[in-house]
Amino acid sequence: MSHKLGLIRIFFQISKSFACERSVINDATKTDTSWVGLYYGQFQNQLKGKIVLELGCGDCLNAAVMAKLGAKVYANDISQKSGKIIKELNSKCNFQFPLQFIEGDFLFAEVNHDYFDFVIGKAFVHHLTEEQELEFTKKIVTILKPNGVVRYFEPAVNSKFLDYLRWLTPVPGRPSIIQRNKFKNWKLNDPHPERDNSSKHYKIIGNEYFEYTKIVPIGAIERFCKLIPTSKYNRPLRRISYKVERLLPKSLNLLLTRSHLIEYKNPKKNYR
Repeated sequence: MSHKLGLIRIFFQISKSFACERSVINDATKTDTSWVGLYYGQFQNQLKGKIVLELGCGDCLNAAVMAKLGAKVYANDISQKSGKIIKELNSKCNFQFPLQFIEGDFLFAEVNHDYFDFVIGKAFVHHLTEEQELEFTKKIVTILKPNGVVRYFEPAVNSKFLDYLRWLTPVPGRPSIIQRNKFKNWKLNDPHPERDNSSKHYKIIGNEYFEYTKIVPIGAIERFCKLIPTSKYNRPLRRISYKVERLLPKSLNLLLTRSHLIEYKNPKKNYR
């Protein structure tokens, strides 16, 4: 709890002006993968005065950023800790519209129909089973305005070979797949369900429930920046990598990417 609140304090309380906060936001949205993806296309400039629902708000940092940018933000999470963070944020940050917390399972939450301009999920959907994702999507269709938009930033698995290489490489807290017993034990406690996280999967969902679907690959080249030790060169190289990967052929970019922005627009209201 204290660590999460520390992130918020660094983001807002150390800043001496909104211009400083804007500078921090601009740096994050050009350098840090999840922020580059979710805020792709200058999303920060689309938020002022909009009504936004964030699903799986977690540490509430993104909810706070959107509120600071002038959005009226409703934040949902199954954890009560998120509610406590939001309460403290509202007491310490001068939001135009205080954050509203929706606690518990979104599928059982009472939410107004045709109310939201945006529904946001930042690394959230891949925690759902595909069956749950469909139920969430159907409810989202009912609560969005007719011209409403869904924006998800999610990990992408478009290459089985690259995915296998990922599992081969051990990382803190996760053994390599070749360490069979350790990997099996880790997998038993992994909160992520076995599911399709490909861009093709999201395209199919979007085409069924929305009039417009857009998939933007993020991180095809940036994934290799992890090979560079943390240094003064790492962040500049990452910023360059996002620009270079836009020059790749679309098919290659999708194949190599490690994440993607999923954008759905104009819900098909006949699915109510």
